[in-house]
Amino acid sequence: MKTTLKSLLCVAMGCALLTSCGSKKDDKMGGMKEELPIVKVETVTDGTVDAVSEYTATVEAFKSNNITSATGNRIKRILVDVGSHVRAGQAVVILDDVTIDQQRIAIDQQRIALANQKRDLDRAKELVKIGGGTQQTVDQLQAQYDAQARAIDASNRSLRNMQENTVLTSPISGVVTARNYDNGDLPVGQPILVIEQQQPLKVIVKVNESDFPKVKVGLPVNVRFDTYEGESFSGQVHLIHPTIDPNTRTFEVEVTINNRDNKVHSGMFARVIFNFGSHRSVVLSDRAIQKQTGSGLRYVYTLESNGTVKFREVQLGRRLENRYEVTGGLSPGMKVVTSGQSRLSDGAKVEVQQ
Repeated sequence: MKTTLKSLLCVAMGCALLTSCGSKKDDKMGGMKEELPIVKVETVTDGTVDAVSEYTATVEAFKSNNITSATGNRIKRILVDVGSHVRAGQAVVILDDVTIDQQRIAIDQQRIALANQKRDLDRAKELVKIGGGTQQTVDQLQAQYDAQARAIDASNRSLRNMQENTVLTSPISGVVTARNYDNGDLPVGQPILVIEQQQPLKVIVKVNESDFPKVKVGLPVNVRFDTYEGESFSGQVHLIHPTIDPNTRTFEVEVTINNRDNKVHSGMFARVIFNFGSHRSVVLSDRAIQKQTGSGLRYVYTLESNGTVKFREVQLGRRLENRYEVTGGLSPGMKVVTSGQSRLSDGAKVEVQQ
């Protein structure tokens, strides 16, 4: 019994000793330095930023011409095909000229009738001179003669029109983009050919209302195509439509493109870049910009003078390769976190990695 009591006393003393040591150890641990999030920062600067606006559009022919006949004659021969390059004044379609022969015969008959009227008129004038006729008869014959002469003039104009519409020529230099008939067809409804001018080409761009004061006729622009990655084509503003669409708050601008090497074709997707000059603006590394989940809000953490970080919403302008133009929320000289944001919250104390 004494032995057991003695043993229990020893165990109790040992436990007390261990507890005392543990408390001292805990006290030492509690005094250790708190582990802080490690971040990297950069200083906000300002720089020169080009005032650029980019819009998408579709390429169109600068001019498009429908080759058709005013007389409706049957097609004798089509001299070109889809894809053919033609020059202004080049013959492209020959039509049946049977109506021309008929018109010439009709004009010949009108001239014979005019000659007969001229003899009758001259005879009537002679009779008046010798007292065997009346001036009224002369006046009537003169009116008939003048009317016949005008009719011949009209017939000659019709003949010239028929001749012009027998050999059809292209009024523009360009490319044949449509052929709707074959030799021997009688054209009805559709044009025989469609020819589009492709040097230069144009795009009609819907530009935001805010850019209206900046766009001027002759303003140089760059045009890029996804088809030709890395290439750009020079162009300029050709025409500005003077009205604003109240539904879209945009206005139309026609831009002509120098179609270098005829690489661009109507219907292609284009990106039109307007450069309105440059201005000074805050620029920041894209690594600093964060996006709030579930919204379009962009934010950064700035390093404050007391070693904590502050949540700040920012407004962005253009992307400049690996940097952003910041149009609101920051000013030059601020320090912004560029690494380690995942562990941060507003007001958190941080350690800056040098």
